[in-house]
Amino acid sequence: INAEYGGKVESRDREQDLLLIIIRHHMSRDTSELEPVHKKRRVEHFSDSNNDVEMQQSNGNGSTTATNGDIDESLYSRQLYVLGHEAMRKMAASSILICGLGGLGVEVAKDIILGGVKSVTLQDTKLTSYQDLSSQFFLRESDLGKNRAEASLPRLVELNEYVSTTCTTEAVTTDLVSKFSVVVLTDSSREEQLTVGDFCHANDIKFICANTNGVFGSIFCDFGEDFKVTDTNGEQCLSVMVSAVSKDSDGIVTCLDEKRHGFEDGDFVTFHEIGGMVELNECTPRKIEVKGPYTFSIGDTSAFSDYTRGGIVTQVKMPTSVHFKSMRDALKDPEVLPTDFAKFEQPYQHHICYLALSEFHKSAGRLPKPYKAEDNAAFVTACNQVNDKYSLGLEVNAQLCEEFANGCSGQLVGVQAFIGGTTAQEVMKACSGKFMPTKQWLYFDCAEVIPQGLKEEDCEATDSRYDGQVLCLGREMNAKIADQKWFVVGAGAIGCELLKNFAMMGVGHNKGMLTVTDMDTIERSNLNRQFLFRSWDVTKMKSDTACNAVKEMNPDINVTSHQNRVGPETEKIYTDSFFADLNGVANALDNVDARSYMDRRCVYYKLPLLESGTLGTKGNVQVVLPHITESYSSSQDPPEKTIPMCTLKNFPNAIEHTIQWARDQFEGLFTKTAENNHKFITEPKFLEKQKSGGALMSILEGLRKDLSTERPTDFTDCIRWARLLFEDNFHNTIAQLLYNFPSDQKTSSGALFWSGPKRCPTAIEFDANNSEHLDFIVAAANLRAFNFSIPTNRNRDFIKGHVSKVTVPPFKPRSGVKIAVTEAEAENMNNDDESDSEKASVILEELNAKMDELRSLNIQVADFEKDDDTNFHMDFITACSNARAASYRIAPANKHKTKLIAGKIIPAIATTTAVVAGLVSIEMYKMIQGLKDVEKYKNAFLNLALPFFAFSEPILAPKNKYYDVEWTLWDRYDIKGDITLQELLDIFENEHKLEISMLSQGVCMLYAFFMPADKRRERCGMKISELVELVTKKKLPAHKRALVLEICCNDSEGEDVDTPYINYSLP
Repeated sequence: INAEYGGKVESRDREQDLLLIIIRHHMSRDTSELEPVHKKRRVEHFSDSNNDVEMQQSNGNGSTTATNGDIDESLYSRQLYVLGHEAMRKMAASSILICGLGGLGVEVAKDIILGGVKSVTLQDTKLTSYQDLSSQFFLRESDLGKNRAEASLPRLVELNEYVSTTCTTEAVTTDLVSKFSVVVLTDSSREEQLTVGDFCHANDIKFICANTNGVFGSIFCDFGEDFKVTDTNGEQCLSVMVSAVSKDSDGIVTCLDEKRHGFEDGDFVTFHEIGGMVELNECTPRKIEVKGPYTFSIGDTSAFSDYTRGGIVTQVKMPTSVHFKSMRDALKDPEVLPTDFAKFEQPYQHHICYLALSEFHKSAGRLPKPYKAEDNAAFVTACNQVNDKYSLGLEVNAQLCEEFANGCSGQLVGVQAFIGGTTAQEVMKACSGKFMPTKQWLYFDCAEVIPQGLKEEDCEATDSRYDGQVLCLGREMNAKIADQKWFVVGAGAIGCELLKNFAMMGVGHNKGMLTVTDMDTIERSNLNRQFLFRSWDVTKMKSDTACNAVKEMNPDINVTSHQNRVGPETEKIYTDSFFADLNGVANALDNVDARSYMDRRCVYYKLPLLESGTLGTKGNVQVVLPHITESYSSSQDPPEKTIPMCTLKNFPNAIEHTIQWARDQFEGLFTKTAENNHKFITEPKFLEKQKSGGALMSILEGLRKDLSTERPTDFTDCIRWARLLFEDNFHNTIAQLLYNFPSDQKTSSGALFWSGPKRCPTAIEFDANNSEHLDFIVAAANLRAFNFSIPTNRNRDFIKGHVSKVTVPPFKPRSGVKIAVTEAEAENMNNDDESDSEKASVILEELNAKMDELRSLNIQVADFEKDDDTNFHMDFITACSNARAASYRIAPANKHKTKLIAGKIIPAIATTTAVVAGLVSIEMYKMIQGLKDVEKYKNAFLNLALPFFAFSEPILAPKNKYYDVEWTLWDRYDIKGDITLQELLDIFENEHKLEISMLSQGVCMLYAFFMPADKRRERCGMKISELVELVTKKKLPAHKRALVLEICCNDSEGEDVDTPYINYSLP
């Protein structure tokens, strides 16, 4: 894949092939490729000193940590899964200077402060103008004429209490710059850039220069002569099992053929648990050369011992040194990172344009005026002059230069979000050495958004908060934006960024409306990336809080908040008339089901959809255009990877296996069993609803244990239960497994049974002095107590004292116990469970006899909640997983990593969210204009860690055909009026020459050719609405104005043909 990133795209087809490859590998919606967490202690300690710069002081304490010096994992949890503790520790020691607090500067500052550096100092000498209000979301009209940094400071301080945020209004000097780890210049002159850049390069200060000018943007990075990168891509280190190692001058490693090793030429690896060739165990990382999907070479192994069995090979990330040129040198010899392969040569033209822009501004004292002929001519002349001055040797494209001159005067919030978010990520790289920096220039443009036919008078500023937008897009476009009605689904991380952008754009500020829905409340972990929320907003509704926040940013906009989940259950709220009034939908969702549902709604109502998502540093944007492109649901992700049942139960070989097993234990012990107990007591017909057979018997036996034979009455009973559970899970079960399959057992082929992916376990002897064993008892006992409403007890000494007194019955393995070795055996054993009706009757009689006593119990269900550190949920899963891992000699995972896997957490960081939301906003401009040319739109995939950007035109909707009629997913048969089924059949026979063989509505079959003749005759005479009510046994809801009818048809030759659905409008 890295080779694909680096390859030059030769054609549009090649570009799309590349994009598909990358998306398949990096943007699958499952969470199988999440950022790893290094095996460190849960808490990182590090020192924190005072801010180096004496300036206006904020309330921050200058650290990403809580007051005791520990990383606040409740706040930074999702970002920690992206960066890791080590990178966060380095960031917390870094002081950042951000110069220029326009729309770009405030975006950079926001993302950096949310990220958790030591300190941020805001420098600006400029005063707030109307044009600033177009994109600077922390400035208000009341701030006009005030210093931008001073006016923004109070709102930026609120973002993160752990970051010392200050401001200064003094000019940028080398004395000021010398006090910081990283310096970011925005909105600065070329002379200032060169002066600061030279000083930073000479003094090992990381230097970044970022600019946005209308639809254009640029970033320059200089991290010094020898910058060390510890992790170039952020991907999890690969680890695979070894089946053979040759003894040769170029030793070949062969991996188990269960899966491809995934390594690339030049990777470094080390080994452990190798049998025989022990010299490889814990060896210095060795460089490899890939020989095939299951083999690679590691150099000379001829002097080593003979390989005998087993072992694991693990990828090792080696530090990489990156050399940067100073800006002064890089201007003459630019190294450019491409952002759009369809515009492969344009970045070099933009390099010329930015050089010319500096010269033009220096000469005229202003930027070129849009569509002013004299300015265009002067700018093209300046482009030719700088091309010669810097000996660039490029052929100047006059048309592109004029396009730049016309589009560089205003400010668009979407461009600033893209450049600002990317810049902020570069700052984090500079602080931490995590991920590959931009080398060295990045140029971006979205000139496609500029309406055709604009004139100079269309783009004149009028002292309005939308001046920055008008300068780029004209007054007519600004008026269109003001009348837009859009539905924003979700007010989480992406939702907050979209709402901020839409507010700055003025979406719906005249006759339009923004409608936002989100049913979630704000949690502390949201505050690290959902920047519209503050600590005092925790527990409030996201949608209400977000709408109030953006209303403060732009009081003009019309915005309505809802707290509804989108789905069939809310179609009485989001009715036909609601969708008919919309111009489009922007999804900001976090799950596939909701995305797919909204996609189907947009296809049905023929509405544009902007779809987006993030996964750590990766992000994507998809544009869905009615009648033109495929929809979100047109492509399917591969099924989520599952762990085989036999591996989970008996043969784990990775920490992911033990964590999933522990998660299942939690669900079975404290959730499902508690639910059964509660329902048995409160619902008289609970058992009648259960399936007969083994499942029912299992429920009854569980009820007997919990409500009769093992029901706890005090906390010491819970301790005893937890101790016996430990014995059963980690000693008895393992002892039985080893009784069935001894460590030296061989298969019928003579191979050792315990080899390859099967790791031979060891039965664990409980030790109250072992803190990890006691962790299990503490968590399990407290969860048991919670289930039965017994007061909990966190006193470890008390628990340790009592657990040591528990008498544990001796265990003796039994003959005849079946243990599944293969997935097929595991499935068969599940299906072989049988019911014992006599035993069931005895248990039921026993429980019913105690029903009066049981009704006094208050059974509580422990619904899994990963982000509450006080509820023992993650404590139990971590302790349970690690105890099982110890039994199978698998490296343990700390609570932080366990939470990632057990909670299926999606890593997230504010920088990626800002970039993705910026790209969505840019595509929205095109939709508002009503552009039909698909080549003007851009689907996007990006990975800020690499960094990598890929844009491609949206894929056209596939065409289907019957007879000579072509149709796509956007087409349908519109039938109006309440007609009979026979009339419907006749319409298709006469007008479309199609015979309907089957007709359904939802999951209900209304008509089929194989129905009995009398039933067909009866139904053919009924109105469609009556027929639907008859079959569904429900009255049609009053809000329902149309029915979707699915049909199967035969053509005139009796062949099956694919057709659109029927949209049946009710009278």
